[in-house]
Amino acid sequence: MMEYWDIYDEKKQRTGRTMKRNDWNMKPDEFHLTVLGVLKRPDGRYLITQRKLDKEWGAGWWEVPGGGVNAGEDSRDAVIREIREETGIDVSQAAGGYAFSYKRVNPEEKNNYFVDIYKFILDFVDNDVKVQPEEVEGFKIATLEEVQAFAKEGIFLHYDSMKEAFD
Repeated sequence: MMEYWDIYDEKKQRTGRTMKRNDWNMKPDEFHLTVLGVLKRPDGRYLITQRKLDKEWGAGWWEVPGGGVNAGEDSRDAVIREIREETGIDVSQAAGGYAFSYKRVNPEEKNNYFVDIYKFILDFVDNDVKVQPEEVEGFKIATLEEVQAFAKEGIFLHYDSMKEAFD
């Protein structure tokens, strides 16, 4: 089934137009919306996932669950869906929520986007995590220091843009 994303303007307002998922042919004033979900346990550890080794970009790198917001979907519903799909964890009743957004303009790639960052706090154990094998190689319940070490190695996606969500 073909997935579609809403096209947003520079002020993060829906334009009423859509695009096919990953169809990188955006005009300079068009954006799509992505979400990332930082999931923290009360003991201060974070759930991070490792990208599949066959991904064309960032293969084997670490990240937090997330993905594109489907046409007509709001970002909170999207981040809940993405975390559930990728990890099996339901954060719909977890403490926390929207943290902040950032914007990227990549005219040479024709890929402009907003990223909504969410932070949830939830008590869970390793056995609660059921990774999506098509998307996720594995997972780790990591300390902040471990996350920062992956970032320093350059193998943690988007860390510099979202590091304030890790406190």
